[in-house]
Amino acid sequence: MRSLEVLDPGRYALVEDLGRPGYAHLGVAPSGALDTASLRLANRLAGNAEAAAGIEALLGGLSVRCTAAATVAVTGPPVEVRVDGRAVGSHVPVAVRAGQTVTLGTPPTGLRCYLAVSGGIAVEAVLGSRSRDVLSGIGPSPLRAEDVLPLGTPTGVPAGADVVVPAAAPADVVVPVTLGPRDDWLDDPARGLSAWWTVTPESNRVGLRLDGTPLRRAVDGELPSEGVVTGAIQVPPSGLPVVFLADHPTTGGYPVAAVVRAAALSALAQVRPGTRIRFRPS
Repeated sequence: MRSLEVLDPGRYALVEDLGRPGYAHLGVAPSGALDTASLRLANRLAGNAEAAAGIEALLGGLSVRCTAAATVAVTGPPVEVRVDGRAVGSHVPVAVRAGQTVTLGTPPTGLRCYLAVSGGIAVEAVLGSRSRDVLSGIGPSPLRAEDVLPLGTPTGVPAGADVVVPAAAPADVVVPVTLGPRDDWLDDPARGLSAWWTVTPESNRVGLRLDGTPLRRAVDGELPSEGVVTGAIQVPPSGLPVVFLADHPTTGGYPVAAVVRAAALSALAQVRPGTRIRFRPS
């Protein structure tokens, strides 16, 4: 059986694919890779379908051994990648022989690296996805040393990487958003959201918690719990926004002032605590 042996999971590593949308009525978040653009690229480089499951490694540090010949690719922020100690680089397809070890360093910028292996990670799917949802506990557990991950059968041809240029995560991020649906509950939400906010260490796959000048309420009282989507910017009583990411709850009782454009979500996956964010309403 083709498999991947986990020697060291690094700081925190999860199996993720493109998620399980369509189950909000059951209280299940979409989950999936936070930086979908990077996972899709890694899969293309490894010869997989873009939706194949890979490994999302927080701040790198991951080390795995292939039990069979495979093509691997690492994407996300630029990061040192070594095969049996030999530097091979990120954002390129790399041929690995049976028994060789692939090790990721720590990226100097950004948060999450993505490892794709030809055939994809073939752990058991739950509700149509192999992703881990950290809020509900659905999906495969966080990786541990000595875990053995089955691999699927390779079906595609690895893609070239002559035009792939890895980009460092910026220190400041401007995020396009659409105001609503509850922006009328806040006093001048466009101006407030356009101020600079700082990502706090309490952020995770559920959401980014921000610090800054609190937004002020224009309407007192409480909302009934209502559905929320990935990218929703919810404003709790503290006035400090929370940007919901892939493992967010499916309902919430605080006003949602705006929603992050889908194309900007991958950038939010790479912001470290201390990064400054400003929203650009439209």
